[in-house]
Amino acid sequence: MGEMSQLQTGRIVGAASAAVWAAQIMPLPSARAAECPDVEVVFARGTTEAPGLGPAGDAFVDSLRSRIGPRSVSVYGVNYPATTAFSTAIDGITDARAHILTTAANCPKTKMVLGGFSQGAAVMGFVTDSVVPDGISPADVPAPMPPEVADHVASVALFGKPSTRFMHAINDPPVTIGPLYIAKTTDLCVENDLVCDPHGNSFAAHNQYIDNGTVDKGAAFAASQLQTSWAAAIQPPGATPSAPPPAELFASPHLPSAPLTAPGPGDEARSVGPVA
Repeated sequence: MGEMSQLQTGRIVGAASAAVWAAQIMPLPSARAAECPDVEVVFARGTTEAPGLGPAGDAFVDSLRSRIGPRSVSVYGVNYPATTAFSTAIDGITDARAHILTTAANCPKTKMVLGGFSQGAAVMGFVTDSVVPDGISPADVPAPMPPEVADHVASVALFGKPSTRFMHAINDPPVTIGPLYIAKTTDLCVENDLVCDPHGNSFAAHNQYIDNGTVDKGAAFAASQLQTSWAAAIQPPGATPSAPPPAELFASPHLPSAPLTAPGPGDEARSVGPVA
């Protein structure tokens, strides 16, 4: 009986040792890969709005989630002051750029949707630009993102982006969209909005983006761009890309670029997008 017990014990110890050895040589699933979402929304809130996504950003994310079914969505509110001192928007450009680069490096299969409202739309527009605006010292602003980052961005949705007239009035350069992002950008402005409409004179119109459906319109565009991006990813090599699905299908009742690595220490809506 004692011999049998020793034999059983030996077998158990041997099996346990084998299991430990196997666990040491077998590759473990990537925790990072499991944490990466299908979609990452990076949104910059408007002037004087509380930290986070802001009302327009929250509504945009809710609408987008309802249009892409079971796909996982995470959100990131750009960290910047969002005060009436537009000069601090540079903090938003820096923060958004850093987060986008980190996501592209750590979660290469995640598709990003960039967005912003009002001053936040200006922030995100500048983030996509491929050059430093004229009149701005390259030493004062982040370098443009490397071109390959655009492959990780499915869509850009801008709401109430300050017009050239508005930016000139506050002595800042006009907001431009980088060429690699133009086709995937929707630039939405409520008619007569003092901030974004070149001929607008109503600030009240600037607060209608949620109520009049403009935010939903932007979410429908972003959902369509995401579906097109996912469809293209599963097409066999050499296949002709299919036409983008209609948005209605998703409706519901001048400087070297930095390396692609994580950085270190109502009125009716007037659509200007996709931008030309």
